[in-house]
Amino acid sequence: MVPPWRIKEVLERAEEGPICQEREFDLKILVPKLNEVIKEYDIRFNPENIIESDNSLADDVYKAALDLYLEVGTYCTSSHRRILFDESEIKEAMSNHPGKFLVGAGKDAREMSHRRVEDINKPFCMLGPMGLPCSEELFVPICIAYIQEPIADGVTAPALDSLDGRLIKIGTPTEVRGAVTHTTLLKHAARKVGRPGIFCTSVATAPSDAAQISASNENWGEKLTDGRFVGAIAELKVNYDLLRKMTHFVTYGCYIGALTGPLLGGYAGGPEGTAVIGVAYHFQGLMVHQAHYQASFPLHMIHTCNTTQELLWCTSIVSQAIAKNTPLITFAKGKAAAGPCTDMVLYEAAAHGLSATVSGANLYVLGTAKEKIKDGYTPMEAKMACEVGHSIAKMRMKRSDANQIVKEILKRYKKIEEAPVGKKFYECYDVSKVRPTKEYVELYNKVKRELADLGIEFEY
Repeated sequence: MVPPWRIKEVLERAEEGPICQEREFDLKILVPKLNEVIKEYDIRFNPENIIESDNSLADDVYKAALDLYLEVGTYCTSSHRRILFDESEIKEAMSNHPGKFLVGAGKDAREMSHRRVEDINKPFCMLGPMGLPCSEELFVPICIAYIQEPIADGVTAPALDSLDGRLIKIGTPTEVRGAVTHTTLLKHAARKVGRPGIFCTSVATAPSDAAQISASNENWGEKLTDGRFVGAIAELKVNYDLLRKMTHFVTYGCYIGALTGPLLGGYAGGPEGTAVIGVAYHFQGLMVHQAHYQASFPLHMIHTCNTTQELLWCTSIVSQAIAKNTPLITFAKGKAAAGPCTDMVLYEAAAHGLSATVSGANLYVLGTAKEKIKDGYTPMEAKMACEVGHSIAKMRMKRSDANQIVKEILKRYKKIEEAPVGKKFYECYDVSKVRPTKEYVELYNKVKRELADLGIEFEY
């Protein structure tokens, strides 16, 4: 496991770095520098090249992001201080990153690794609706549904919204109980399926640091072979709560993921700025979050999804920039506008899986229905993204070919603002048997045939 980059210094800089107010950071430091590097490196979004084949653009986005981060750093909202690093420190941390880890345990262990652009190795597939609300009675069946998918290398569980009929509230003792229940039930589901050592990442029921700490237990909880996420505050910010989580995860010894999502339409601006900040977050993840891997989800501020034309481009170019210029492990986290048992959500899943995989990312899939519907997700959407990813890696598909296919898939979308909500888990699955309904299987196979006609050679 990669040694943490001088955690003592990170925490010291959160207390002793240059002081400024948050609004000053946003408007006088971040935004002007972002606009400057976009102009300097002439970064432009071309809707004809959703998956860009020009290597120089990915390199320019990387250079722009590094210039941005070296000057701007990470802002700690709790101390009103900027955490800054110099280029030699970032290079040192990069050189110490091995580019691969064995995660999970026993027969269920899997290698998570850095991928290259147009890599012929299959992406690591992390399945699950992390953070999406889940009914108490459906938690175990939903966990089983995701874990039992053979394509799943790792899983995340949804967030319990209640316990014993009582709403779980952040910062209360109920949240701690929820965290413990979450991880014990997830591990129970893994044993029931016969995959007791599968890589589990995140305890989404427990946003607070205290509740996260309560779930760390080698006997019944989140183990050292599991992963935990440290999020960020848009854009390029952290607070004491996030730093406490990071400190605990480092000292506990588990794997750490940085969970970051630049907002298109916010301080990041358009797709160009969103992409630059998306890459800059990888430096923050490495240095501040002490992360072993990164889950990146550029997000549309209004539509709250990332399967639009502009954000598929962002996903692709960020993944390429990291794949070409670093040893880091990056995941593209997909968020679809449509809901389960609709053809649109399967097209969105395919477009995201295609764009991310050919660009050098691993897959973390899939949020659905703009992540607004309790129980409104199933493994079928995630499976589609991963099947597409596996297939194009095996095909050795080039970015130019993938670009033509993804443009054809986009033509099959409904308007994002008119995306169908779809159905809930219990309407798409036989809950007692934890099997998808005939209706959804037939729809899934229909969309697969359409994608095959576009040029994707599925393995089965």
